[in-house]
Amino acid sequence: MALSLGWHIVLACFGVAFPAMIFVMHLRGIRRQDPVALTLAQRWAKVSAVLFAIGAVSGTVLSFEMGVLWPGLMGRYGDVLGLPFAFEGLAFFLEAIFLGIYLYGWGRMPPKRHVLMVLPMAVTGIVGAYCVVAVNAWMNVPTGFRMVGGDVTDVQPWTVLFNQHAFLQFAHMWVGAYMVAGFTIAGVYAVGMLRGRRDSHHRLGFMVPFVFASVAALTQPFVGHVLGAGLDDRQPAKLAAFELAETTESPSPLRLGGVLVDGEVVGAIDIPVLGSLIAMNSLDEPVPGLDTIPEEDRPPVNITHLAFQTMVGIGTLLAAGVAWFWIQRRRGRDLLTKKWFLRAAAVAGPLAVIALEAGWVATEVGRQPWIVYGVMRTPEAVGDYNSTLWLLLGISTVIYAAMTIGAVVVLRSMARRWREGDTDLPSPYAPETREAGR
Repeated sequence: MALSLGWHIVLACFGVAFPAMIFVMHLRGIRRQDPVALTLAQRWAKVSAVLFAIGAVSGTVLSFEMGVLWPGLMGRYGDVLGLPFAFEGLAFFLEAIFLGIYLYGWGRMPPKRHVLMVLPMAVTGIVGAYCVVAVNAWMNVPTGFRMVGGDVTDVQPWTVLFNQHAFLQFAHMWVGAYMVAGFTIAGVYAVGMLRGRRDSHHRLGFMVPFVFASVAALTQPFVGHVLGAGLDDRQPAKLAAFELAETTESPSPLRLGGVLVDGEVVGAIDIPVLGSLIAMNSLDEPVPGLDTIPEEDRPPVNITHLAFQTMVGIGTLLAAGVAWFWIQRRRGRDLLTKKWFLRAAAVAGPLAVIALEAGWVATEVGRQPWIVYGVMRTPEAVGDYNSTLWLLLGISTVIYAAMTIGAVVVLRSMARRWREGDTDLPSPYAPETREAGR
């Protein structure tokens, strides 16, 4: 499940963020009569279609895995989670419909009507992502049902879909999606400029997604801080693992790095008071330590702590980087002419992906040993497969490796043919067109 989700979540980021970037580029092309912007919008739409198709496959695998790998969870709480998953499926099909209309509408629809076809794509991408994140938020803060004699009763599906924690958790994911998509797309054009293609096509292709990524990177620390407020009440063990707080100290230090070895913190750099200030919004209120948590209820501390600090560290680095870029731009310096900046921009995309994956590791591993916090433990939810599980993992690995290779081959082929001047990118098995006069 970790392999499948970790692979699919990257594609989901493009499904959430890419349509907005395409819309801005297409709208610029119409309003300014800019052929470069229109070309970029059309090409990005085709790239989006490739990613959407691959995401459809990985999403289908995930839907089967929810039932096959987690029979205890879906058997007991299927009625609770049914509505969000149903809406996610509906959003997926609507997004596919409008993506098809947009792709085939080039040259066939009035420009102003055509560009509006991107908006339903953006909205349905957001709705689908929200529904999935709402399920995860429910797993962190379960609500909308009652347990009577071990049975789930009084199910309130709308309460699950709009639970109090879902909006903030989705905002964190939504902003993260723009960081991943924005930095990755900008990085593609940064690599192009490093290879000498410093034309208006590459500069515009860099700037639009980089603007989205910049806003997201500067916003994310505030969203993350608000999301973390109250974690000491919701999941104190997770907070203790995040902060590597083996004991309750007042005021609590901020621990950078380090691991827990035999109950002792090793290799950490302590910054006094800052732990209380950031985690508790107080100068002296302590972060609840692991000593307040029964041992059987503690998550894998080192994985949770290092994943959380990886996410925060990379996020802070990216926010500082984009702030520096815009400050220098305001002073009249064009960093797009500097190779060191273009190299940094090319690396920003992979770093954003690592931060995203680390964030999901932190929240999921940090919730352990619960799959539904305080209600169902993970061993109760998972099926008993023994050796069969390794076969399923092997099959999944092969599927995702093949899809990764296929995506890279297709996208590189498209980019190569675009550089050679091809625009329509005909299918390799399409019939040859006879030239006039022959």
